[in-house]
Amino acid sequence: MGLFATLLCLGTVLSLSHRVFSLGSLCSAPLNGGGAAPGDPYWLETIKHQGTSAFNPNPSSYQVFRNVKDFGATGNGVTDDTAAINSAMSAGGRCGTGTCPSSTVTPAIVYFPQGTYLVSSAINTYYYTQMIGDARNPPTLLASPNFSGFAVIDADPYIPNGYGAQWFVNQDNFYRSVRNLIIDLRQIPASTSAIGLHWQVSQATSLINVVVEMSTASGNNQQGMFMENGSGGFMGDIVFNGGSKYGIQVGNQQFTVRNLTVSNANIAVSGIWNWGFTFQGVTINNCQVGFDLTTGGTNQSTQSVGSEAIIDAVVTNTPIFVRTSTASNGKLGGSLVLNNIKLNNVPTAVGVNNGPTVLAGGTTAITSWGQGNVFSGTSGTPTFTQGNIVSASKPSSLLDSSGRIFGKSHPQYANYAANQFISVKSQGAAGDGHTDDTAAIQNVFNQYAGCRIIFFDAGTYYITNTISIPAGTQIVGEAWSVILAGGSAFQNQNSPQVAVQAGTAGSTGLMEISDMILSTAGPAPGAILLEWNVHDPSGQQGAAGLWDTHIRLGGAAGTNMQASQCPSGSVNTNCQAAFLGIHLTSGSSAYFEGTWVWTADHDLDAGNSAQISVFTGRGVLSQSAGPVWLIGTASEHAALYQYNLAGAQNHWIGFVQTETPYYQPVPAAPAPYSSTSAYSDPSFSSSINMAWGMWVQNSYSIILFGAGFYSFFQNYVQTCLNTWSCQSQIFNIDSSSTITVYSLSTVGVTYQLSVSQSGVVNESSNQDGFQETLTVWSR
Repeated sequence: MGLFATLLCLGTVLSLSHRVFSLGSLCSAPLNGGGAAPGDPYWLETIKHQGTSAFNPNPSSYQVFRNVKDFGATGNGVTDDTAAINSAMSAGGRCGTGTCPSSTVTPAIVYFPQGTYLVSSAINTYYYTQMIGDARNPPTLLASPNFSGFAVIDADPYIPNGYGAQWFVNQDNFYRSVRNLIIDLRQIPASTSAIGLHWQVSQATSLINVVVEMSTASGNNQQGMFMENGSGGFMGDIVFNGGSKYGIQVGNQQFTVRNLTVSNANIAVSGIWNWGFTFQGVTINNCQVGFDLTTGGTNQSTQSVGSEAIIDAVVTNTPIFVRTSTASNGKLGGSLVLNNIKLNNVPTAVGVNNGPTVLAGGTTAITSWGQGNVFSGTSGTPTFTQGNIVSASKPSSLLDSSGRIFGKSHPQYANYAANQFISVKSQGAAGDGHTDDTAAIQNVFNQYAGCRIIFFDAGTYYITNTISIPAGTQIVGEAWSVILAGGSAFQNQNSPQVAVQAGTAGSTGLMEISDMILSTAGPAPGAILLEWNVHDPSGQQGAAGLWDTHIRLGGAAGTNMQASQCPSGSVNTNCQAAFLGIHLTSGSSAYFEGTWVWTADHDLDAGNSAQISVFTGRGVLSQSAGPVWLIGTASEHAALYQYNLAGAQNHWIGFVQTETPYYQPVPAAPAPYSSTSAYSDPSFSSSINMAWGMWVQNSYSIILFGAGFYSFFQNYVQTCLNTWSCQSQIFNIDSSSTITVYSLSTVGVTYQLSVSQSGVVNESSNQDGFQETLTVWSR
């Protein structure tokens, strides 16, 4: 079996191994395995498609699911399918071409059945698009010998004669996914420049199970991916073969990459710039250089790679593992962290381009090595280090059988038949954004949990009370189906109410939720969007989790919290969106991959990305004893904190990203909410009056492997960035918690890390481009 097929099957195998512990009333037996026959297409191709866009101007006629063959594509490898694919992408007045910055009302799945699709120019992707191939028989996008275009798949096209202008603002290029596709560049002449993916994207984006095949001819001019900007993002289970330029060439504020394989490229990973990248699980074979990093920048105009945190890598027959562009000479901005690295015939582990070897290689292992400023305890004095650094003790519950950080692929149910799914619309839910679907949705769970996979057809499902999801449930959305909580039950912040409850307290079993959005129709100051109670069964890691599932609060059609209701600078009680985004309770475990908890700072559907003032109390609260994996997650713009670890244990977190609300300190935190000890809230004062990026209290065995905590504004003004004074403190650890922090970057903050609300690490020690970066903090 090929590597691509192995990756695709992994999620299915893991799902099959998890026993179901709760069965619906109409279930006669649990759903123990896939029922698809060997020749069947992927279930997504044959299931009844009745998804709608609730707030589209023409919801009854707008088409969400688009099979490219219905638009004229042949998939025969001979006929040029470019026009048909781009027609499937653009039909229905979708958001793109540089005339529309964003929209939530024109979502689409562009689906590719098994086949080979010849393309002669770029597939330009529109906003809010999932490109999905048959997971059972992944289709190929075959670039023709005369291919002309920036990349085969282009997520942010440059406008012809636009002097560098692009379709979208790179930091706001949300809601994209590409899955189960092979991109083949090998028919393009080796001397011609060619790129598989132009992937300039931001949050709520993913690449999953993607392979790029390139020439292996000497001196060829092909590369798998180019990313020059953005604010991502997650990608996982991706493979790049060949290419005399790069496997991937990347520059972005932050990204998480899990399970990357690059073989037979000149340079596997070229790092142009970043504030922080976390690579979890890397395989490099037969390249000349593993990671080639531009380094040495100390301000915005010389921005280079800020932090590169790499864990669980195997590198084989590659002369240099990591090469930086700048020698240290006793100091060097930025951070490089290497943890659990296996080298096989790699003479240089870390070196400088045209310079010295920093760390010798060979056939050897690197346990924990770092380059950059190291801090300990309450001392604010850095030690510049190029050598062994503290190796955090990894709880066994976080590791797989080989001792690596556990990872689980996005569930795609490739071996399941369409009749093993149950549609919520077929069972009476309307999904029109107005009809109360609470009872209909609850009935589906009560009747079919554990014996059917619950399919949320594209739509917006309005609920007015708590939806309880039993342990043993698997849920799949379609182009990010929305559960929209509203009404009187969610309007009292002094008596908060859960919108979606995942398992009851003490429950154990499978819980897989993918491709969903949870939101509110304001005002909803008492809403807890997701209460997560379920725990993995013993010995079954990652049985309970979220994949490509997000919390979105305000800033979209149907929320009642857009630019017209909540203009920036206003403090309107009707613009209070939620009490809390996600609550991991003490008895839960969780595997969250690519989850973004976003209180909107601008209106996605206004047509001009107008800034807005929407208020949420809290981002993510974890009181879980673990195991918890937060892989490529982000939380932004909540009033009290973005992440609160309160009595938490056994957490792997990386990369994690936050932003402080743009309106603060007007009003100052915690307004318009109040701190309450019932939810382990931090307290605030006249000197500490802005939201915490991360607040850690009474928490143990926590590993933070790559973080970016950002504060860009004071009351919508950015002059504070010039003096690193937008916020005094952003990351607090109490005196007793045990947490090891690697590769931490901050923006606009005076103290990057505090202990017991006393600033310890001053930004002045770690200036490294637009951001400030430390390599490790421990005690």
